[in-house]
Amino acid sequence: MTEFASWGKDPHVEWSDLVRFFAALFAIMNPIGNMPIFLSVTDGKSPGERSGIALVAAISVAAILVACVLFGTQFLAAFGISVAGLRTAGGLIILSIAYSLLHAKPSGMHHDPGSESAAQPNPGIYPLAMPLLAGPGAIATVIVFAHNAHDGVAYGELIGVVVVMAVLLFVGMRLAVPASKLLGQSGMNIVTRVMGIILAAIAVEMVFAGARVLAHS
Repeated sequence: MTEFASWGKDPHVEWSDLVRFFAALFAIMNPIGNMPIFLSVTDGKSPGERSGIALVAAISVAAILVACVLFGTQFLAAFGISVAGLRTAGGLIILSIAYSLLHAKPSGMHHDPGSESAAQPNPGIYPLAMPLLAGPGAIATVIVFAHNAHDGVAYGELIGVVVVMAVLLFVGMRLAVPASKLLGQSGMNIVTRVMGIILAAIAVEMVFAGARVLAHS
């Protein structure tokens, strides 16, 4: 994985890292693949209520991941966890998610909304934002990518990607009803499997990058 220490020195490296970061978050949070889950969680809600839930979920996801960008490294240090260890563990978590996506199934890391969503008056924060969208895979990815961001510009760019991702999640949830009708189950499965392939490749790189550091430490 290319290190962020090169930011500001080579625009091409900076761009490629941001694209990799965005691709990882997009594949993990999968705005298209999570449309059916959003519809299930908000079953029986009016269009206005669904819009409000989508907004709360998107804002909550942005807040959680921005906090991880700014304070994730300090959190690891407080518990004596190395970034290499988190990178390896996060890669394994993401690989598990990718395996589920390749089979067009919800990941076991994600919450099953069927049992508890009915009791939630506004499920935008739980279970949508946490643990469904900003779950272990997304959090680990953000902390790993933010580890080598050493100045305000680098942090700003990471936060910008997180905000863009939150906006895309909001748009995806708002378009869940028409998109599910347009794509159908087969179309949704195709998109989910493509995301799984991308995510598996990113996960393997994370695991090997972390393992190399741990092996030489």
